[in-house]
Amino acid sequence: MSPDESAPLTSLKPGDSYVQSFARGLSVIRTFDSHHARQTLTEVAKRCGLTRAGARRILLTLQTLGYVRSEGRMFELTPKILDLGFAYLSSQPLWRFAEPIAMQLANDVRESVSIAVLDGDDAVFVLRVPMRKVLSDPMGVGSRLPAWATATGRVLLAALPVEEREARLAQVQLARRAVNTVRTHEELRAAVEQARRQHWCLVDQELEDGVLTVAAPITGRDGKVVAAINISTHASRTPPQVLLEQGLPKLQAAAQSLSQLLVLMKKD
Repeated sequence: MSPDESAPLTSLKPGDSYVQSFARGLSVIRTFDSHHARQTLTEVAKRCGLTRAGARRILLTLQTLGYVRSEGRMFELTPKILDLGFAYLSSQPLWRFAEPIAMQLANDVRESVSIAVLDGDDAVFVLRVPMRKVLSDPMGVGSRLPAWATATGRVLLAALPVEEREARLAQVQLARRAVNTVRTHEELRAAVEQARRQHWCLVDQELEDGVLTVAAPITGRDGKVVAAINISTHASRTPPQVLLEQGLPKLQAAAQSLSQLLVLMKKD
């Protein structure tokens, strides 16, 4: 988490609909990630824009509740923090029943399969079946990637109402991530529009060199896109055309099965 992500904390005012201390507690939790698994009090305070005293109170509260532990000057999250994420996953029946379909797809194509939802500007993984390591950073449930640079994210962005989609794309801060990363907002809009028209998206080495991903939408009973499922591979192992010819039909079949499952669940 960058310091900028905590900026809204200073602009929002405490009131009946906003509990500032709770928001600050969440901002402290979010400072911990794969690159900052263990931090000092000073590091936590700096990363979430709090005073040392404020950060200390929150860390000690989290420690008392069992979500944080300390060793000397270092603080780190405990496995109990997973309870917070599991509360979301367990409240969404799809993810409990989607795993067998995702696992079957991964076994069929012998590649990693993921399901993601849109949260703000990110595609957030809610299910992962890793068959091979594709990205340089380890990815798991709860991991986030910029929606604009990913196949799943573009599928999800493409499903937004036109005005909202345009507003989000206009605010994207483009950054060169890999050899084929889109360079302009016009290219990005064209890629998202293509995903909308064809109901799938291929991203070839835009997120990271060598990473190749194809995604398809999962729809609910009302026909709205609620998530996206993808197959990820490495370009040196599977050329784009091969992924489309061999993987896309199976991916679309899995997406259709999950969409039908959602309809049945809603009827129940």
